[in-house]
Amino acid sequence: MSLRRRSLFMCLISALAISGPAAAQDDAPGDTIRPVRLMTVGDGADGITRQFFGQVVARQTVDLAFQVAGQIEIFDAEEGAEIAEGAMIAQLDLEPFELALEQAQLNYDQAQRELARLEQLTSSVSQVAREDAETALGLARVALRNAEYSLENATLHAPFDALVASRNVANFTTVSAGTPVVRLHDMSEIRVEIDVPEVLFQRAGQAENVMLMARFPASDRTYPLGLREFNAEASAVGQTYRLTLGMPRPDDLVVLPGGSVTVLARLPLAERQLIVPAAAIRIGNDGRTYVMQFTPTGADLGTVRQVEVEIAPMRDGAFAILSGIEAGSEIVSTGAHAVRDGETVRRFAGFAN
Repeated sequence: MSLRRRSLFMCLISALAISGPAAAQDDAPGDTIRPVRLMTVGDGADGITRQFFGQVVARQTVDLAFQVAGQIEIFDAEEGAEIAEGAMIAQLDLEPFELALEQAQLNYDQAQRELARLEQLTSSVSQVAREDAETALGLARVALRNAEYSLENATLHAPFDALVASRNVANFTTVSAGTPVVRLHDMSEIRVEIDVPEVLFQRAGQAENVMLMARFPASDRTYPLGLREFNAEASAVGQTYRLTLGMPRPDDLVVLPGGSVTVLARLPLAERQLIVPAAAIRIGNDGRTYVMQFTPTGADLGTVRQVEVEIAPMRDGAFAILSGIEAGSEIVSTGAHAVRDGETVRRFAGFAN
């Protein structure tokens, strides 16, 4: 039995176990013709809805670090606080950097004066001495730029409107260059990650107008989602693809990274599907799926014929008929496994008073 047939069998087994006693109760003692419940198969849903459990993530997350070593003097960023782009997050003790910049500036000025003096003494100064003075001036210029760079990088600023996720060090800590001191989340847009099975991923990629909705635990309201990106490689375990979805920040909810979210994906179908309950499906010894189609021979009498159908499970436990019968057909709706192919039955019209 194929994996697909096995999964369908597991979906049906509980419904068939329940429908059996119900069908038996319909038989009145002494009846020679079995009463059956019938339904007319009509147009059903025009789409399939699937539910996934996802996780909220930030649009981007960065660990900020000083590019120079020093002692933190100001660290006012509070965990959970929102800060604007360009706002100061932390600052090292600036005095060592200011002194280094002042020294570099003095050395640069001295190198400039020395080169100017040698250029005036053209007759008594060798070419080598002038070249050495030019080199010294260049080195002083580089040292000055390094001192300016160090002073500028002794202060951390927010690279975007950010949510402070965590502080990794305490204030007045001496840190080395590159040590992360704070983690920031970009929450300008809510991102949601879900893992989608390979078959559904391929089907969604071919379908148009796929609707994606998010539902958070704190609210029954749903929010529209849009696809932002996806991982182009399937996971080794589960053969799923990771999708990243996006939505604007809701005004009525506080949504933070790591939170749970339910994603509803509605896939439109090329044609409207015929929907039947699980009790209307029977499984043959060969593993194929069937319905019992009713053909009237009188006012309430008729015969049932076993018709092979292709089915697909729906979210609510019902099944979509993909092929085998047409809309308008009458089939046995309850206890289809209890009647035989070609059997004469009568339409169940209710219990006698």
